[in-house]
Amino acid sequence: MGDSAKALPGQDCEMTGWLLKWTNYLKGYQRRWFVLSNGVLSYYRAEHGTGPNMGGRSAGGKLSIRRRRKGPRQENQAEMSHTCRGTISLHGALIHTVDSCTFVISNGGTQTFHIKAANEVERQSWVTALELAKAKAIRTMESEEEEEDSNALAIPSEELNVVIRDLSARLENLKTCYDLISKHGSALQRALADLENGDDLATKTKIVNERATLFRISANAMKNACSEYLQTAQSQGHKWSKMLQHERDQRQHLEEMVEQLARQHSHLEQAAHRHRPNVATSATSDDEDNEFYDAQEEGVSTNNSQEDSSFILKIPMTHRRGSNDATGSSSEGEDANSETQQVLVVTEKTKENSLDAVDRVSNASQSMSLVSTPKAIRKRRTRVPDKPNYPLNLWSIMKNCIGKELSKIPMPVNFNEPLSMLQRLTEDYEYADLLNKAAQCDDPCEQLAYVAAFTISSYSTTSNRTGKPFNPLLGETYECDRLDDLGWRCVAEQVSHHPPMAAIHCEGRGWSCWQEFTMTTKFRGKYLQVIPLGVAHVDFNATGHRFTWRKVTTTVHNIIVGKLWVDHHGDMDIVGENSATGIKCHLKYIPYSYFTRDTQRRVKGVVMNADGQVKWVLNGTWDNKIEIAPVISTNGTKDSPIYKTGNYKTIWSRRLPPPDSDKYYSFTTLACQLNEWEEGVSPTDSRRRPDQRLMEEGKWDDSNAEKVRLEEAQRLRRREREAEAESAASEGRPYPPYEPVWFTKLKEEGNDTLSHVFKGNYWECKQKQDWSKCPNIF
Repeated sequence: MGDSAKALPGQDCEMTGWLLKWTNYLKGYQRRWFVLSNGVLSYYRAEHGTGPNMGGRSAGGKLSIRRRRKGPRQENQAEMSHTCRGTISLHGALIHTVDSCTFVISNGGTQTFHIKAANEVERQSWVTALELAKAKAIRTMESEEEEEDSNALAIPSEELNVVIRDLSARLENLKTCYDLISKHGSALQRALADLENGDDLATKTKIVNERATLFRISANAMKNACSEYLQTAQSQGHKWSKMLQHERDQRQHLEEMVEQLARQHSHLEQAAHRHRPNVATSATSDDEDNEFYDAQEEGVSTNNSQEDSSFILKIPMTHRRGSNDATGSSSEGEDANSETQQVLVVTEKTKENSLDAVDRVSNASQSMSLVSTPKAIRKRRTRVPDKPNYPLNLWSIMKNCIGKELSKIPMPVNFNEPLSMLQRLTEDYEYADLLNKAAQCDDPCEQLAYVAAFTISSYSTTSNRTGKPFNPLLGETYECDRLDDLGWRCVAEQVSHHPPMAAIHCEGRGWSCWQEFTMTTKFRGKYLQVIPLGVAHVDFNATGHRFTWRKVTTTVHNIIVGKLWVDHHGDMDIVGENSATGIKCHLKYIPYSYFTRDTQRRVKGVVMNADGQVKWVLNGTWDNKIEIAPVISTNGTKDSPIYKTGNYKTIWSRRLPPPDSDKYYSFTTLACQLNEWEEGVSPTDSRRRPDQRLMEEGKWDDSNAEKVRLEEAQRLRRREREAEAESAASEGRPYPPYEPVWFTKLKEEGNDTLSHVFKGNYWECKQKQDWSKCPNIF
């Protein structure tokens, strides 16, 4: 801002200039020098004593420079690299316009720049340049990936190049000999024709003999050249055949070696699982489980029931100046001051009526029928067609995917399940009755305990579901109206393609829940790691309490050989907002390990009030059940408190899938109903997606072909939008970026983060069957 910006000479979509950036630690906009170059936006701290200059001028997107003091010198790359305060790569960035002067750039959740320009023209110039740079970065990335794929098929051998040059030279000799034979053959024919005239026979006979001699010499040369070419080709062909066979043998040997190593690793894991170490052998480790064993030796009861319900938990005490942890807002590069507080939770069996504190919510049966309800209007299906057995060489596909983003790998449907990511997000609400119970709670801490159990329940189906959902197309939607039997309905839409992002809104009995879901994925050979970046919110209508959280990391093991299995691990903080500000729940998902006495897939956590005091305790597993208990007393020191709880109560238990569900993708009953055909849904609904429907019907070859067609059509639409944007930029007029149909970007309350919020007009359009706003994507 102030001194404005300019386009760098000789470079496309690149700009430099002063702008104002929101800094958390100073809680205000500060003047920074921004550089847009090579698809990356970087910023630098302003020199001391330079304040914002509001007198910048601009014209047609290319802005003039008037500086009081110079920014970082563009010719000194070492200085720029040293003083850079932060960068965002644009190929997967989201660019939002907030108002006439402010815009926001985010990479999907971990980093966000809030930037303010001097005026609307300057803001539009930067936004246009950023959009063009993003399109250019995406094209460059795709072209590099295509070049890598083509280079992977080539054989970079110098010897091969030498042989090709030799054969090319011999082929040229053959062409020369052919030209000579044609030339001398024509001369010989003319000489023979002259000989028929009968005049001066001696001279003409001599000429004929000379022509015949030249023709014979040329023919011999042609014969020798052909022989040499044939010998060279035969010798090199035999050599190439041996080389090819050697490469095949090496590949087969490698595959057998990897398979053998994977089997050995699997056997070792099974052996370790059968022979877990006892307390004495594991007490030398430094992990939290062994700390728990040490605590037992100091006087905590060691019986089995107490062992499962008593635990030690380290709670991070993070103090970030002016930053909201749930929003992922950027700061000026300052690290958060992180401390941990270790608490000991002990269950004390009492005769007090402590269970009543948990039973204040209606003790209705948690198991809610998905099919037969008193007011059931429609009988829904309970299964999908069986999964066909299609053989596939997994290693031949996955070996070229190491280190690449999963969303950018053209995977065949053999790895998929016949559901889209939008439908998988909807499946998170299978246990929405926990939110119904939370809506009836008056105590916000107790309410948060039920919300925490709901967040854990969303992982229950992943214990035996390893299929990859279909990546939604841009503009694809999904609706699930289950008000009649389950009491909730939701709408989801794919709102961004680079990076892939989905938005979903669900409303139930006294609550509404919405989230943006985006993720980063990396394939590391044996396992695949999925790191979610989106933020989820739940709002309770009666109390005005709002809670916000992010999902934890998911890892898929045994990618190459062995049975696939999924694990979730990491810390989750559920933070209260609005009237619930200050209330917080800290959950710890324990990673799966064969070398522990602790329960596998365990989740433990505490709910704290605004003063940091633990009020409720959660304990259980994400694939089975969750129990909660109120804290009845507190002992110990302030730094290491000991919380004693009353009796635990099970508030969530997983509904197991049908016994034969392994035949149809291990779907639960609700999962089987998600893709059931319904009339009257949007033309962009996932149920209408042809490749997904063909896969469900078992026609995988047709599904693969249809999947390629849909993806190519999506790329074509994106290139058309990019061409229109470039045309608008060259003409100096703004070009609006892609806007979702049912969601819009709004600023969240209490911070400057923009998120996609449901517009609320979907159900009205469905009632009228007015789908005029929907694009044609299928």
